[in-house]
Amino acid sequence: MSETDTQLERTLTLKAVVLFGLAYMTPLIVLGTFGVVAEATRGAVPTAYLLTTLAMLFTAYSYGIMSRRFPASGSAYTYVRNGIDDRVGFMVGWGVLLDYFFLPMVIWLIGAAYLNARFPEVPSWVFLLGFIGLTTALNAYGIKLAARVNSLLMVFQVLVVAFFVLLSLRHVFAADGAEALLSTTPFFNDQSSLSSIAAGAAIAAYSFLGFDAVTTLTEETIAPRRNIPRAIMLTALIGGGIYVGVGYTTQLVHPGAVFNDADSAAFEIARTIGADLFGAIFLAGMVLAQFTSGIAAQASASRLLYAMGRDAVLPRRLFGKLHPNFHTPVFNIVLTGAIGIVAVFLDVLSAASFINFGAFIAFTMVNVSVLFMYRRDRPTRDRYGVIRGLIIPGIGALVNLVLLTQLDSHAVVLGLIWLALGLAQLTYLTRGFTREPPQVQFDDAE
Repeated sequence: MSETDTQLERTLTLKAVVLFGLAYMTPLIVLGTFGVVAEATRGAVPTAYLLTTLAMLFTAYSYGIMSRRFPASGSAYTYVRNGIDDRVGFMVGWGVLLDYFFLPMVIWLIGAAYLNARFPEVPSWVFLLGFIGLTTALNAYGIKLAARVNSLLMVFQVLVVAFFVLLSLRHVFAADGAEALLSTTPFFNDQSSLSSIAAGAAIAAYSFLGFDAVTTLTEETIAPRRNIPRAIMLTALIGGGIYVGVGYTTQLVHPGAVFNDADSAAFEIARTIGADLFGAIFLAGMVLAQFTSGIAAQASASRLLYAMGRDAVLPRRLFGKLHPNFHTPVFNIVLTGAIGIVAVFLDVLSAASFINFGAFIAFTMVNVSVLFMYRRDRPTRDRYGVIRGLIIPGIGALVNLVLLTQLDSHAVVLGLIWLALGLAQLTYLTRGFTREPPQVQFDDAE
């Protein structure tokens, strides 16, 4: 296999990688899902996001440790393979495929739904295919172009979020005075409880997949041992801060959890604080947010498939090959787009039900990988000590297991079925566990 087939190009800076992770997280998603999270928490949206942010920081730290030790594409799949065992790594990678396959689908489905609501005369599948076609072309052409497009569109998205917050504060100030701006009601009220907030946090965790996606760009990042751990923590911190802040101001405008339509609650609030003009701007921001997030999600999915194909866990000739001119895994990108077409036959809830199951499995096992590394690797013990190498990842694993128990039972059942299919594939690859799964040696990164 030629060098072109086995090496990605290093072109991404720390700033570009963080922006890519934030685009994956989609800052506007806190508004897109505001009504759903508010109903789950009974009017304590910022608390759910604060709890999730704190919980995810433990896991983000573990991701940083593993990305510094194993700077290669593949995310949790790579870390668990190297930190624990090849077979366990395969199962984690198989579980993560749920996230990476279904997240672009959900993103494109939501974007198409927004546009169809504004232009009902156009079938939603037309918008869906438009999203898929544009993002597939950008990602196939090259990660650098996709990152530039993401950077430009992220600016607009951040401006929409900023105006939403400012208009919310102005609305609350005009209606109830300055004291209302410091209310603690959005964090906790008579209707909310620890169990309802935990249920909301389990939903909110869906919004934090961006720091996992960052790791899939390791082999295209300059100085990844330094920049990827930084990008992971910055993505989690910045994204979490945006979610908490926007959730707080939005909950100030609309206390409680009663909406005409929870799925479009933010549109009602946008019109309340800025009339129809801002409602139109908000709609444009939401659609562009779905576009930028779709670019990042599809790129990350294709890199995970590339890592598994390069290991011959999936057919190497298809999944482990790069385009000779674009130096991107074009087959994987096109495949991800083709799978997205299935969204024509699904709704958002059906497609999204898998995502957090795979995420919590991956997050838990990356934390456990650090624990394994601490137990058997002397340099890891010496470098990180008990607190960073044992206590932090231990807390991260426990928190993710607790959040996993808060998921809808149907999501858990369907997730377990998916894992059973993965186990069957692993059994085939290892000839009944009589041999190790196929593996290639990753090049070390500077």
